[in-house]
Amino acid sequence: MDVPNNRSSVSEFILLGLSTSQEIQIFFFAVFFLVYVAIIVGNLLIVISVIVDTHLHSPMYFFLANLSFFDLCLSSATTPKVIADLLRKCKTISLWGCMAQMFFMHFFGGGEMSLLIAMAIDRYVAICKPLQYQTIMNRRVLIGFLLLSWAIGSIHTTSQMVFTVGLPFCGPNVVDSIFCDLPLVIKLACTETYILELLVIANSGLLSLICFILLLISYIVMLVTIWQHSSSASSKAVSTLSAHITVVTLFFGPAIFIYVFPFKSYSVDKFLSVFYSIITPLLNPIIYTLRNQEMKAAIKRLSSQHIDSWLTS
Repeated sequence: MDVPNNRSSVSEFILLGLSTSQEIQIFFFAVFFLVYVAIIVGNLLIVISVIVDTHLHSPMYFFLANLSFFDLCLSSATTPKVIADLLRKCKTISLWGCMAQMFFMHFFGGGEMSLLIAMAIDRYVAICKPLQYQTIMNRRVLIGFLLLSWAIGSIHTTSQMVFTVGLPFCGPNVVDSIFCDLPLVIKLACTETYILELLVIANSGLLSLICFILLLISYIVMLVTIWQHSSSASSKAVSTLSAHITVVTLFFGPAIFIYVFPFKSYSVDKFLSVFYSIITPLLNPIIYTLRNQEMKAAIKRLSSQHIDSWLTS
């Protein structure tokens, strides 16, 4: 059958997923389902704890709660569809469903990237200018950083998707991934996409690399400051800072690898897609709760309050 040479000829994409084996897909379904539940519970627990516990009403926890919200949204943009597809033999997604998936992934990904920079600035002020911390990191500044994160996420995704939605898809429609990955979808267009591929690399890859380098430099400066001013608070500062550094590495590592070395190995792309959309949002709440005594204490207080209210009701 001849395929019409227009954009409407492709109304959906076929996702190849992780495996064609039914047994392996059932195993992945169980794993992904449990991990996604853990992501929802872990990140919501952090958000609720920061909101209701007055001990956590500080700039650092304000950013942490918003980071958890971004993680929750970033994972929810793809994971529910991935879990549902693991129970289906034919894994398809509509053209506009694919576009929406890519839009929200880059929206929340770009927002989280800028939020991590804001968190680094917060830690820099707390460590290097402790006497001026409350004055500098006031409520207006916090709201400004948060709005800037949303704005950067919007600009980041719009600058790529505005060109992608106009591409003609008139032939191949098979995406060798678990969800719609922007570089892979662009390759399916029935037109020359070299310039657009360079735009994606420049927009996502180089931006991630530059931000990572700037964050790395800022954290090195903070560590040097801590070592030069040895005090009883140094161990707590190092513990908090190490958690931030771990989260930054986990977030930027996969992003840099995917976009600086694109279209090389689809098996690597699949692994990094799983890591970036599922594993990282799970690790962030684990890292912050296990390494932060105040957060663990707040979660215990929240849990005990709910248990007490349930017993007295």
